[in-house]
Amino acid sequence: MALIRCDFFAETLGLSTSMTVILPQRTESQIGLTGADVPGDPPVLYLLHGLSDDDTIWLRRTAIERYVAPLGLAVVMPQVGRSFYADEEHGNRYWTFLREELPQLCHGFFRLSDRREDTFVAGLSMGGYGAVKWALREPDRFAAVASLSGALDLAFRAEHPTRPIDPRVWHTAFGDRPVRGTDDDLLTLLDSAGVAPPLYVACGTEDFLYEDNVRFVERARSVGLPLTVDFSPGEHDWAYWDAKIADVLAWLPLADRGGQPTEERATGRSK
Repeated sequence: MALIRCDFFAETLGLSTSMTVILPQRTESQIGLTGADVPGDPPVLYLLHGLSDDDTIWLRRTAIERYVAPLGLAVVMPQVGRSFYADEEHGNRYWTFLREELPQLCHGFFRLSDRREDTFVAGLSMGGYGAVKWALREPDRFAAVASLSGALDLAFRAEHPTRPIDPRVWHTAFGDRPVRGTDDDLLTLLDSAGVAPPLYVACGTEDFLYEDNVRFVERARSVGLPLTVDFSPGEHDWAYWDAKIADVLAWLPLADRGGQPTEERATGRSK
């Protein structure tokens, strides 16, 4: 794999920012790791960070580089601060950056597939919310979306009696306007979703966001969206996310352009 720390200027933000990018590289003599690529431009996973993190966190806390090495999959990890992937009321236009400028820059800087069937998005916590929001608002862009311990009922979380979102963070992102019933409310987006890419929702049963995820899953099932659910023991921590991102990679519908089943390439073992 090639690991790139990319510092660049974002026009929509009016400032310099960063992203961390993993690009596939075929290797045979590297000890302990065999890298792969695919014919043509590689598929891409946009992998989003959580509220207290930045673009480096997935690389620092998980084995994501090792997990994707046999897949021929590029991974783009952008930095969006504590924005909830929104055009902030009192900050910056991170939603516009995410959906418009980031993909354009990535395709300009790197060799990546622009096909829907080769494009995926996933994230944890705030990033799980951002990933699902992006996929529900632009379902024609992605072939699959995954949320790990996502903040999937944001309006409820803002009003939660014991674990609310920091009101300063909320005010910066959303000001005094309501989120419930808007395009920033995932439950509202589910009600209006005619089609959606396959959804993978994972959350630990000991996670403080577990009940939020249950409500989201119940609503998604009620409107008939394609859904894979993994509710199993776990907390809101990196031990859980490191394990589950490997499961997400095995689940992604990667086109088998290398002649090997996707699950075998993802796990290094045959069925």
